[in-house]
Amino acid sequence: MRRSLILLAVPALALSLAACRGQAPAAKDSAEQPVSIKIMVGGLDKVIYLPAKLTEQLGYFKEAGVDVSLLSEPSGAQAETVMLAGEVDGVVGFYDHTVDLQAKDKCVTSVVQFADVPGEAEMVAADKAATLTSAKDFTGRKLGVTSPGSSTDFLTRGLAVRNGVDPSKYTTVKAGAGSTFLAAIDNGGIDAGMTTDPTIAKLTNTGKAKVLVDMRTKEGTRAALGGLYPGSSLYMPCDFVAAHKQTIQKMANAFVRTLAFINTHSAAEIAAKMPTDFAGSEPKLYEQAINDSKGMFTADGLMPADGPKTVLDVLKASNEAVKAKADKIDLKRTFTTEFVKAAH
Repeated sequence: MRRSLILLAVPALALSLAACRGQAPAAKDSAEQPVSIKIMVGGLDKVIYLPAKLTEQLGYFKEAGVDVSLLSEPSGAQAETVMLAGEVDGVVGFYDHTVDLQAKDKCVTSVVQFADVPGEAEMVAADKAATLTSAKDFTGRKLGVTSPGSSTDFLTRGLAVRNGVDPSKYTTVKAGAGSTFLAAIDNGGIDAGMTTDPTIAKLTNTGKAKVLVDMRTKEGTRAALGGLYPGSSLYMPCDFVAAHKQTIQKMANAFVRTLAFINTHSAAEIAAKMPTDFAGSEPKLYEQAINDSKGMFTADGLMPADGPKTVLDVLKASNEAVKAKADKIDLKRTFTTEFVKAAH
């Protein structure tokens, strides 16, 4: 009888060990060895996500003992999809995705808050500027966003609703970012659209478009949305964060150093640390873009106190998923200050 039980137990044990091996985490929390982690950025060359590449360029990831692979997708919505599929461990994207995803029964949390405002601007084509003077004029227009379901889409819808325009009354156009957004303005594919620097700087310097709504500053964001709307952040699945606290702490340590660097250095000094291909043939324009937008970044990586509520208020007025579950959204689960406070 004892021999039979042993024979039965051996294959069961083998299956158990195999299952454990199949559930091995993507990163190893070890004080002795560097950990490896993959982060998808919603547009690596966008100034709003500058802390990601700048941290790598400054060598802060390596000094913190974490091996970070930065990948790039042009849209935050696409970056989010890759993370949910388990292909990357986290996303450098907008905080508002954590609220949107909780409404879809997925737990994602911001662990470092890079910016307390969107760093975005609604740009209107120069030949449309005389008749499209505010968000109240969105009706009947073709409005560009990076992609449907992106933060630029959330913000556009939020602006429309706050100004009495039903989002169904305008046409949402997937305009992408950078060169595709510039082309959409050039060829009349969009009348206006939501974008970031350095695209904003290129449009204003060439006279092809004008700033209609500027959310690169606290003042502009409060005027447009009624409060601070925290933008770029590092967000990750809640279960991953809970399982890899040492890894997350190392990343937070690195990012907090970078935010302090941004806060204490000029745009020229920051631009000099970035890859030369980010500026291309227009280094002065890239420097201007950083200067125009660097005020968006937090000095400490902490979530602004009133930020989450503003995001919820904007989304529940314009996002069907959030509207349906607004009363059940737990904002405390959408971000944590644990790691940033420890980094300080």
